[in-house]
Amino acid sequence: MKDSIKQSFNELITNRYLAVLSGTVIGLAIIFVIYVAIAVKPSDLQLVTHYTAYGITHLYRSQWFYFWSFAIFAVLVALIHVAIGLKLYLAKGHPLAILFVWLGFCIILFAWITTSAIINVWSPL
Repeated sequence: MKDSIKQSFNELITNRYLAVLSGTVIGLAIIFVIYVAIAVKPSDLQLVTHYTAYGITHLYRSQWFYFWSFAIFAVLVALIHVAIGLKLYLAKGHPLAILFVWLGFCIILFAWITTSAIINVWSPL
């Protein structure tokens, strides 16, 4: 197992584009966690956490620590997409691995935009 992980990591290092893209995805996830840590302040007030058009109340509230699930989601997406991208690179080749890691980048970016919109729902423009 340990040798397999080392071999996979060495293969990742040989492909510069995939290595830089994987590092960027992990870096974006870390920066997103820092953003959530700075933007969300612990308090007794409940924050707006999600919106739906199907309920009587369109904006629903939860405790402040609910936003940490967004940060955990971004870290999991980054790690899983990099790992699967590396496995795809070893099994199927370069293009599919690059596509999958770019998909992870887009998912984290979409999560960041969604979290930012939810955090700023009551702030004035």
